Amino acid sequence: MEQSVGSLQEQALKRKERLKALRGRQLQVRDGEDGEPDRKRDRAEEEAEEQRHRELKLRNYTPEDEELKERQVPKAKPASVEEKVKEQLDAAKPESVIEEVDLANLAPRKPDWDLKRDVAKKLEKLERRTQKAIAELIRDRLKGSEEELAGAVGAIGVTAEGDSD
Repeated sequence: MEQSVGSLQEQALKRKERLKALRGRQLQVRDGEDGEPDRKRDRAEEEAEEQRHRELKLRNYTPEDEELKERQVPKAKPASVEEKVKEQLDAAKPESVIEEVDLANLAPRKPDWDLKRDVAKKLEKLERRTQKAIAELIRDRLKGSEEELAGAVGAIGVTAEGDSD
């Protein structure tokens, strides 16, 4: 048991060393990119930390010292949510549309109403084709009757010429 604990500790130490080596490499890469040495960067970071610590903001604590009272932050007022809620409620209200009471809406529908609805488009196409076909047949008959009339007129004209001689 002690050997397994010892080996686990050794593995943990090895991992820590590898992590340190990786961090060192990353810092070297960053130094190469920035061109600043570690010392300057460390000083800049220390000064930034000092600035952070110097800026003392008192939010919940009421100090007795006059110098600290100057650093006290005024109490924050919560944002008014009531107006936003009212706007959202007004936007969510459905507009009341008064539809005329239609007897067709109230009466029960026939069992095949959905079939009729689905076939309506196909019937419209067929109706248009039917009307075109009827018009074409009428035109053909008129052309045929015109040819017959022309033939009859021609025949009458031929017989009339023969009679007049």
